[in-house]
Amino acid sequence: MILQKIEQILNEVNELHAANAEEIEALRLKYLSKKGEINALMADFRNVAAEEKKTVGIKINELKQAAFDKINALRDQLEIKEEKGNNIDLTRSPYPLQLGTRHPLTIVRNEIIDIFQRMGFVLADGPEVEDDLHVFTKMNFAADHPARDMQDTFFVKQNDDDVTKNILLRSHTSSVQARVMEHMHTEDGKLKAPIRVICPGRVYRNEAITARAHCFFHQVEGLYIDKNVSFTDLKQVLLTFARELFGADTKIRLRPSYFPFTEPSAEMDISCHICGGVGCGFCKHTGWVEILGCGMVDPNVLEACGIDSKIYSGYAFGLGVERITNLKYQVSDLRLFSENDVRFLREFESAK
Repeated sequence: MILQKIEQILNEVNELHAANAEEIEALRLKYLSKKGEINALMADFRNVAAEEKKTVGIKINELKQAAFDKINALRDQLEIKEEKGNNIDLTRSPYPLQLGTRHPLTIVRNEIIDIFQRMGFVLADGPEVEDDLHVFTKMNFAADHPARDMQDTFFVKQNDDDVTKNILLRSHTSSVQARVMEHMHTEDGKLKAPIRVICPGRVYRNEAITARAHCFFHQVEGLYIDKNVSFTDLKQVLLTFARELFGADTKIRLRPSYFPFTEPSAEMDISCHICGGVGCGFCKHTGWVEILGCGMVDPNVLEACGIDSKIYSGYAFGLGVERITNLKYQVSDLRLFSENDVRFLREFESAK
C-alpha cells in the first residue's frame, strides 16, 4: 500500500542525522531530488483509486514538507556547531551590521540625470583639477574678473607669465562643456554631431563654511548646440525638467541676469511646491523659489572652442544639486550633507 510506504519514509526522515554538509546533501538527493524516493511515489500515485487520491496526495505533500524541514534543521544545527568551533572570527561585530542607503545628494543627482537622459542628453565628465584656460578663458571670463582672484578660487599652481596655464580646482562644471566643444568640431568650425550633454560633478569655491554655503558642492550643467537653437527650446526643456522633478502643476518664470558665458542670460524660478505659489516662509512669501541659471551660449565661447558661431547656436544651464535637495527635502543646513551623521542619513532610507 502506498500509505504504508509514505509512513515508512516519514519515519526514516524523522530519524535522519548528518555530521557534515556532504552528508546533508546526500540526504537531500536521496529524498528530495527528481530521482529521490518522495518523487518516486508519484509513479505509484497514478494507480491510486480516485476516491483515495485526495488523502494520498495530502500525505505525500506532508511527507515532502517534513523532509524539507528536517534537512533545513540539519543545516541549521551544523552552522551553529561550526560557529561554536574554533573558527570563530573574533573581529566580527557583536551586533548585526545595518545596511546603508544612498546619500540624499546622490538620490537627487540620479533623479536629475534620469530626467535629462530621457530628453536625449548624454553624460560628460572632466577633471576636477583643471586649468584656467578651460575654467575661465574659454568661458569668456575677463582677465580681471573677480572669479579669478585667490579669494574666490582654490589655486593649485599659478603661472605669472601666462594665467591660462594656472592650475586650480574647478569652480564650476562649465570646464567640461569647454572640453566637449573642443572635441566635437572639425578644423573649419563644423560640428561633428549636435552636442547635447549634461555634466554632473563636484566643484570648489573659496568660501566660508556656514549653514548656507560650503567650500565644495555639486552641480549639474547642461549644453545643447546645433543649428537654429533658440531660447524657446531652452524654456521648454527647463519647464519639462521642473515638472518632472517637482510635479505637473509646477510653473516657471525666467528673470534677466548676467553670466560671462551666456547672452542673453536668465535665472529660473519655480512656483513654491510647499505653498503652491500662495506664499510661505520657505519662499519668503513671494510664491517663487530660484533653482538655476541659464542662457544662450555666448558666441565668444563658441569661437573660443573652435565652433563657428555664424552657423551654430546653443543654450546652457546650471543648477546646484544641494539647492535642489534642499527644496525637495527641506534640509536647512548644508553642512549636514558632508558630516556623515548616520542619524541624518537614515532619514533617506525610504527614498529611491
